[in-house]
Amino acid sequence: MTEAFGFFFQWADSFAFLVLASIGLAIIFGMMGVINLAHGEFIMCGAYVTVLAHRTGLPLPVCMLLGALAAGAIGILLERLIIRHLYHRLYDSIVATWAISLIATQGMLIVAGPSIEGIKTPFGSFSVGGLSFSTYRVVLMAVALLLLAGLYLLFMRTRYGVHARATIQNPDMARALGVDTGRVYGMTFGLGAALAGLAGALYAPTTTTVPTMGGAFIVQAFVTVVVGGANALVGAAPAAAILGVVQSALAASYGQTIGQIGLLIAVILVVRLLPRGLSGVLSRGDGG
Repeated sequence: MTEAFGFFFQWADSFAFLVLASIGLAIIFGMMGVINLAHGEFIMCGAYVTVLAHRTGLPLPVCMLLGALAAGAIGILLERLIIRHLYHRLYDSIVATWAISLIATQGMLIVAGPSIEGIKTPFGSFSVGGLSFSTYRVVLMAVALLLLAGLYLLFMRTRYGVHARATIQNPDMARALGVDTGRVYGMTFGLGAALAGLAGALYAPTTTTVPTMGGAFIVQAFVTVVVGGANALVGAAPAAAILGVVQSALAASYGQTIGQIGLLIAVILVVRLLPRGLSGVLSRGDGG
């Protein structure tokens, strides 16, 4: 029983990490067609703002919200200044976001140094069958599920969601019907950046805050997006669930390194067998 709970906990922890790390990237790529190589730096931004705000004595949830808002504001600014001019220019947008990534990493290294003092993990731990588990990890699992539900409601039940989906499907038609597609693109990129910042803020108490910390997230984020496919709302959750099983099973038996290797092998198989990802399969199943 204890081993079963331990495996479930490890799977749920992997699922939460993959969802939180990838959902912002999935929205930007799936809705805008931009491969954002600066995704890890938005995560880093959220973590740094959270840690620095916490030093002022603000409650941790407020600090995390500030981290997400700061990353979102920077995302909107970058979209207006740079990304907006590179839509439908895939390779140019890749180079531009890669340049932003390098500038942000090196800039933070110069300004803040190689690392800063982090935040203690809150809530302590609980025991099951003599094994200890982090309570904060359970909170992260709950946040991941609430975030998926919130994004579904945002895109399916709000005016912005209707405009965003119309802009994705046919931007020219949406523009002809009076939708401000430029504003929708800006808000969407800002939302994706804010979600990346939220991931960094949430994991700030669990990891070392360094300028290169985004690298620990970006591989899993891209892996999840590739497996999920272009439709973020449909593909992200099942991709994270399946990859979480693969990673947890291999990590439990052979260690974290083999778990990471298995994750990458799973991606190769999905790319080979399901070029459109899981969302392509699910959409066909729904008659799309």
